[in-house]
Amino acid sequence: MWGVSSRRNPGSQSSLREANRARIVEAITHHGALTQVELAGVTGLSPATVSNIVKEQAAAGVLQTTPTSRSGRRAVRVTLAREMGLVVGLHVANRQLRLALADAGHQVLAERMLPLARDHRADSELDRVMLLILDTAESVGAGLDEVLAVGVGLAAPVDPRSGIIATRGLLRGWDGVPVAEELESRLHRPVFVDNEANLGALAEYRMGAAQGFRQAAYLRVSHGVGAGLIVDGRVYRGGSGKAGEIGHLTLDEHGQVCRCGSRGCLETLVGSAALAAKFPGSHVDVTLRDILLRADAGDASARRVIADAGRHLGIALAGLSNLIDPHRIVVGGELAEAGELLLSPLRHALERSTLATAAGVPDVVKGELGERAEVLGAVLFAIDRAEIVAGRFDAGDRAPVAAPPARRESGVTSFLPQMTREISPERGGLAS
Repeated sequence: MWGVSSRRNPGSQSSLREANRARIVEAITHHGALTQVELAGVTGLSPATVSNIVKEQAAAGVLQTTPTSRSGRRAVRVTLAREMGLVVGLHVANRQLRLALADAGHQVLAERMLPLARDHRADSELDRVMLLILDTAESVGAGLDEVLAVGVGLAAPVDPRSGIIATRGLLRGWDGVPVAEELESRLHRPVFVDNEANLGALAEYRMGAAQGFRQAAYLRVSHGVGAGLIVDGRVYRGGSGKAGEIGHLTLDEHGQVCRCGSRGCLETLVGSAALAAKFPGSHVDVTLRDILLRADAGDASARRVIADAGRHLGIALAGLSNLIDPHRIVVGGELAEAGELLLSPLRHALERSTLATAAGVPDVVKGELGERAEVLGAVLFAIDRAEIVAGRFDAGDRAPVAAPPARRESGVTSFLPQMTREISPERGGLAS
């Protein structure tokens, strides 16, 4: 009978240490700043192991520690070091563009916002985006070479297999444009594209009003209407990226023709153009901002328009609730600023129309991130894709570095370093 050696396998010990380092870096990448106690809880590692790894990674320039307090007790706050690189989040809405530059530890360093023309086009706007990214990076003393990835949210469904808008006519001037490839050709950095509502859902789930709810929906109501779906803690996009397009759910088959080509869509009842049309006597174009200001000032017509919009949204959300059964619905976008004036009739219609269960109807709340939800989601999306490389600390190893730019092989994006996770070849991405 063969004897069993009692000697430990040094290779296994080394692999375990490396795996533990990767778990800690991944946890901070995913959650942002955490204390060492929180890191132990998230990773399942012992406090002693976490403490030792944090010291090693901090010494190597991967992590940064600062003193803080939790519940009156001293604690150590752990973040990724600025030297690990930067990411860009970009939100291209119907009438405005938002950009956020952040470090790998989720800290936003600079933000920009630009208005967009009514009929803006991809070619000219992507040129502006390139210059805006360069200018924003320069404003914080950084260069384009420090940018690990760019996340982009578009105001239209995006096919995750191609990164191209899935339904034509919803963001005119951007139809058929491979946005990721076009922007990559300008920046020479990896770019990943998704629908704006999906990114809003990702942000509210990770850092906003949907935290702790693995089954949730995010409703964005601004120029158009869309929903991002969180199913089992992940953004659900469907087969061709159209999941959550609640704005094009038919509520009245004899209603107004929608920009999508159908008739009586929810958007023809609650989109910005539909709400503005309720004020035909105005001598100037009425915006959502105007309607919100009028309602806040007590204008009865504006308040009724918003309440009616809430009722229509509640009916549509009842159908969504019966299909995916979310525990919480987060309402965001510009119209959400109306608060209970919108949410109260929305809840009433939802309660009246959804299938009753012992658990009751989904909780409906206003988003916590406001109009920044989508651009912050784009930042998180970029961080998810630009996986940070944990350090190797075996004898003779050099200090760790951030993941280098992605290398494309036969159309598939792959990251070279051993400790990064493989990136999905789907350009829309499945990062959450």
